[in-house]
Amino acid sequence: MTTPLATSPESVGIVLIPGFALMCYASAVEPLRAANLLAGRELYHVTTFAPEGVSVTSSSGAVVPCIPMGSAKQRVDSLFVIAGGHPSVWNWPVVHKVLRGAAREGVTLGGISGGPYLLAAAGLLAGYRFTIHWEHTPALREAFPDLRPVPARYVVDRNRLTCGGGIAPLDMMHALIAQRHGAAFATKISDWYLHTHVGSSAAPQRASAAERHGLHHEGLLSVLEKMETTLEAPLDRSAMARFAGVSERHLDRLFATHLSSTFTAEYRRLRLEQARTLLQQSALTISEIAVACGYSTPAHFARSYRQQYGTAPSATRRR
Repeated sequence: MTTPLATSPESVGIVLIPGFALMCYASAVEPLRAANLLAGRELYHVTTFAPEGVSVTSSSGAVVPCIPMGSAKQRVDSLFVIAGGHPSVWNWPVVHKVLRGAAREGVTLGGISGGPYLLAAAGLLAGYRFTIHWEHTPALREAFPDLRPVPARYVVDRNRLTCGGGIAPLDMMHALIAQRHGAAFATKISDWYLHTHVGSSAAPQRASAAERHGLHHEGLLSVLEKMETTLEAPLDRSAMARFAGVSERHLDRLFATHLSSTFTAEYRRLRLEQARTLLQQSALTISEIAVACGYSTPAHFARSYRQQYGTAPSATRRR
């Protein structure tokens, strides 16, 4: 049985934060444009807002005309925030104010890529399941320790819609269009964009650990995954060997054979990668980042960081 198309247009607002990824924006709005085109009438009315001014520049330099958020009076049914780059430049009080006001009016709120960070900063994700682009997860967890994003492609939880970014908005919009206008119509839109494999909500954002590390040894992969989840409180070599069910000498052989590295060096590399992300994306002090990445003192952290990257943590923070 075919689900009839909803009769009244849905009003969708898109808030673009300077430096947003153009791919995220296109993946979110193009399915709505295609829905109007294929239906032969307006099913979705999209309005794009800027935190200030009448346009917003993307990370690639493309400029999108917008309506200034502060002067916008029309009510929308749903409001999505799209952000990219670094959380350090996402402090837009006007956006927080508008989001809180929209929440009080019962508007469905969404965040795409870094957008969920702004929802969290506005206090609008407590008690909700949500996701965020994996690159921004460390900064969000450090800034809002009571919130725990899930590593999903997108999450729909009541009136909160969050998405990891990239091409994942195509998947989320497919689900939302199917809910409102039927699965057959949503499939027509996906086919329009050659989007033949629609990802599920629970699909991962990243390649598997095996693909990321180029490995197929289950025991070593389990150790690497454990390392990635214990960066703040690293396990010692003995504890990790017990976790993997192997001897310490065998653990050493696994790292030497498959990674041409050592247990200690690989753990340090993962911790310092996390530190570099936090230096670039969070407002944490260097001392706080040192603790978050398992270093007992800032001096020890600074020495390790300089050895790994040839520069001081403070220099990365300035850049």
